[in-house]
Amino acid sequence: MSATERLAALGLTLPPPLAVAGNFVPFRVAGNLLLLSGAGPRMADGKMMTGKIGAMLGVGHGYEAAKVCGLNLLSHMAEAAGTLDRVDSVLRVFGMVLSAENFADQAKVLDGCIDLFVAVFGDQGRPARSAVGVSSMPRNISVQIEATVLLRN
Repeated sequence: MSATERLAALGLTLPPPLAVAGNFVPFRVAGNLLLLSGAGPRMADGKMMTGKIGAMLGVGHGYEAAKVCGLNLLSHMAEAAGTLDRVDSVLRVFGMVLSAENFADQAKVLDGCIDLFVAVFGDQGRPARSAVGVSSMPRNISVQIEATVLLRN
């Protein structure tokens, strides 16, 4: 089953690519490498998932925010590659979680994105990754994730 077919089987549709709000591009292609800028948890209605994980919000909120980030990254992958079916593998993911001082489950939060990538790409969606906690984020978003992807010719 192709990535596009898996996405449909999951009942998911890609949101429109995020508009850039700053002096950067959402992705850059270098040969067969696709480098994706950090995507935040903008939902289909345009609202952002905000708030500090481990304070008033739990791991479940963070996991869902990371999944929304993953959908937004998939949207940029499709835009850059023409189709998700050109994605060979997700090589690396770096996630930042807006975290309370003593919160230490950033990896569990980032699983929201990784689990989505594995559901769409199979084992080729399982990347090397880093998950860090940060004390502040733009617009108080809960999670921001960037990725590096290998494309097929």
